[in-house]
This record gives sequence, structure tokens and C-alpha cells, in this order.
Amino acid sequence: MDGRGRLLSVVLTAGQAGDNPQLRAVIDAIRVPTPGRPRSRPQTVIADKAYSHPSTRSLLRARGIRTVIPQRSDQIAHRQSKGRAGGRPPRFDPDLYRLRNVVERAFNRLKQWRGIASRYDKHARNYRAGILLAAVVMFWL
Repeated sequence: MDGRGRLLSVVLTAGQAGDNPQLRAVIDAIRVPTPGRPRSRPQTVIADKAYSHPSTRSLLRARGIRTVIPQRSDQIAHRQSKGRAGGRPPRFDPDLYRLRNVVERAFNRLKQWRGIASRYDKHARNYRAGILLAAVVMFWL
């Protein structure tokens, strides 16, 4: 979602699949129409501690995407146990992190649609269509 809570891409997975492994697919699916070639790389990714994995940070760093992700307490303790060899902590902007509530509120508004919250659809294409329809109705109209 963008800074105004609008969907940029939708990737469906099995219900038990984690969010972090899907980040690459979600970023690859982003296409923002602009004059000329569509923009496919966000400037900043603001995420919660579930995305605080070294592979996530290296993926985003390699693509030139700024990250605002707090570190988990076990990662902080592990880095600090190494002393000076543990390196510097990743940069974190708490003021920018406060904007994450826009995305959380947008997800909560999407879940107000009963079909999306309960996932009664038998086929993934129908569920995805319901998400896109709800996004159009809620965010663009």
C-alpha cells in the first residue's frame, strides 16, 4: 500500500504462508503508472518487526529501497553480545515509522468486507477479485 492506504500490488498465498518470504513477489508486482515507463520501485518500505530479517534488509538495500523496520529484541541482543564486532544497528526513523498506521488502518477497512475477512471463496481468483473490488470501492471512489 502507498502512503495514502491504496493498494499497489496483491499477491495471494496459502493461509499458513508467512508474510516475509512473499516480500520479493509483492515488490516485483508493483507497477505505478507514471508518464513514460511505470514506476516499479517504492522509495521506502515501512514494515513491522516481522520483516526484520537480514535477507529482507539486503534485498531492499540491493534494490536501493530505504527501509524503516525496527529490530527484534533478539537481534539487538545478538548484535550487542558481539561487542564492537557486532557492527552498527540499522538506521531507523521513528517519525517515519509512525506512518505505518495508515497501512494498518487500510487493512482493517478491507477486513470490514465479510468475504475478505472470512475467505469463503473457493477459488483464489474470486478472492483476489473481491480484494480488488473492495479496494476500488473504498479507496478510489
